[in-house]
Formats: sequence, C-alpha cells, structure tokens
Amino acid sequence: MKRLCSLTILALGLTALTVQAQETAPVAAHTYEAGLSTLVVLDERSDRELEGLIWYPTDSAEPTQPDFKSAVWVGAQVIRDAKAAPGAFPLIVLSHGMFGNARNQAWLAAEMARRGFVVAAVDHPGTSTWQRDPDQRRALWRRPGDITRLIDFAVLPGTLPVQVDPDRVFMAGHSLGGFTALALAGARYDAERLERFCETMPSELACGIFADWQIAQTPEDRVRMQADLADKRIRAFAVFDLGGTQSFSDASLTRIDRPLLVFGAPIMNSGLTLDIESRALIKALPSGSFRYIEPATLSHFDFFNLCKPAGYEILAKELPGDEVICEDGGTHRAAMHDLILDEVTAFFAQGLD
Repeated sequence: MKRLCSLTILALGLTALTVQAQETAPVAAHTYEAGLSTLVVLDERSDRELEGLIWYPTDSAEPTQPDFKSAVWVGAQVIRDAKAAPGAFPLIVLSHGMFGNARNQAWLAAEMARRGFVVAAVDHPGTSTWQRDPDQRRALWRRPGDITRLIDFAVLPGTLPVQVDPDRVFMAGHSLGGFTALALAGARYDAERLERFCETMPSELACGIFADWQIAQTPEDRVRMQADLADKRIRAFAVFDLGGTQSFSDASLTRIDRPLLVFGAPIMNSGLTLDIESRALIKALPSGSFRYIEPATLSHFDFFNLCKPAGYEILAKELPGDEVICEDGGTHRAAMHDLILDEVTAFFAQGLD
C-alpha cells in the first residue's frame, strides 16, 4: 500500500504483441494535431465537483507546446484551446489510478486525439492527487458515477469545444481506474468475497487500502458499493494493470458482455500481485470477451508519462523509494507506449462500426 500511496509526488511541483488496426477502421495515426482545453463538468452535483482536461482533434497550424511543465515528467505536445476539427468524434473517458490525476495518461490522450478521438479525464475527488477527503474516498461507488456524469455532460450539444458521437463511447482506466472501468462494465462489488480473501491474504495491497479507506464498512455503504454501477453507453474498455479484482463477484464478471482489452504488468513494482489481479480477472471473464496482453518488460508505472533524464535522481532525493516510478522511464517506456497505443487504437477501432 505504501508504494502506491506515495504518489504524492505529483502534488509537489514535480508534476508528478502489437496488432494492426482493422482495414475498415476510420482512424489513422497523426491525421490531426492534439488540442487541449480544461474541463469542468457542470451539473447539479455541487457536493462533488469534477474538473479535468479534454484532448481533441484539431486542424490548427499553430505551434504546439508541452501540456505541462515539470522537472520529472515529459509533457505531451498540444495546441491549447485550439479550434476543433469539424465532425463528431468518438469519445474515450479516462480514469486515473489511486491518488493520481487527469494528467497521468496525457501521453495516451494526446496521441489518441491525433488519431481522431476525443479524450476526457477528470480528477476523482477523494482519490486524486490534490483531493484526498476521507469521506469522498470512502464513497468509492462514486468513482464510476464520476465517469457516468462525465459522459452525460460530454454528449450534450455545445458543452465541449468539440462534438462527440454519443454512440461511440469508450473507456480506459489505470490501476484503481481499471477497477472503476470494471464496475462500469458490469462487475459488482462483493464485500463478503473480499473479506474472505483478505482473511487468507491480509498483506495484499487491495486489502490494506480498502480497510484503511473503510470501504463498505456500514450497511448503507455496503448497499451502495454492491449496486449495479454499469453504464451501457460504453462500448468497450481498456484496463491497464488494475487493482481490486478480488472485490468483484465471480458471477458478475462472467456476465460482462462488452469487449475488454486487459494489460497485465509482470514487473510488479507497485505492490499489486499479477496472479490475483489481471491474471485472475481473465480467468473469470467469459471466453472470447477479452484480449489479454502481458509484455514481459511492462511495469505498472509504464502507463505514466515519460520521465525526464533527471527524474529518477530528483525522486530519489525528494522522496526516497519513489524513484521506482521513473525506473526505465525513458527509452524503454517509450517503446511500451508505442505498443500500448497500437493495441488501444486497434481495439477501439473495432468498435467504431
């Protein structure tokens, strides 16, 4: 638990088997530039404000610039507040990991925008870098609700700087964001199952985190956590080295009827155990409903942005132990990003018809 909880670095000014796309896919690499705008979800929920970022295709010829400045992280090249390219584009909603934020997968978002997708990400209150309120964190069922609210807002005409196609909505989630994605795909939280699992394996990461956050500890919270949180508008899901698999009921996992692209990271430097997370997930899913990819050198933190050459040393000095986040965070991570991008593009392209 300590390893993932230590991602506070993002709040300290350090901000912080390839396949070919289908021939009929209407997206192509580098057709557009990536526009970037801030995002505020405007609805009736004043108790849980949602803010984040939106990346989108643009034909603008203005110079690009990094989307953020950091001593550790390499920013993606974007055109801020650019005029959107004409037409309605497919939407990808992103969900960050524990104590992460909307910028964690900026590299993926910007590149998918260049390939003809709109990508929207919000900071999940309670479990994001700058918002760690314990009551919001305890209400973990609201995380999938954040994504549903984001989609509700994004598909309304005129709310975004770009038009999205409400019939072509996809999702990607990393770590706790992968947990969130599964809930939206139809997986149902099972408090008793998790309790039984944690009695036998109390040292597992999810056990410590969920106990510390007091997840489903009251009858009222248990009912909310175990409710059906699925959003049928999402056509397919990309799940990046998720955590919390053992908290879902087997029965609900076998009923998931939408395609999943599941990445497992065998370099287990985050505290997650692959055998009880991604590998266990695919054993429970219906056959033929998923594509599983486990590159031999992929680590949990390869889903983050690239690290600058000095990033490792900065983290080692400022937050000893957290330098693992930037281990092999340059050339090697760039190769992993290329693999992930090709897989995600091909996978979502299959759902565009």
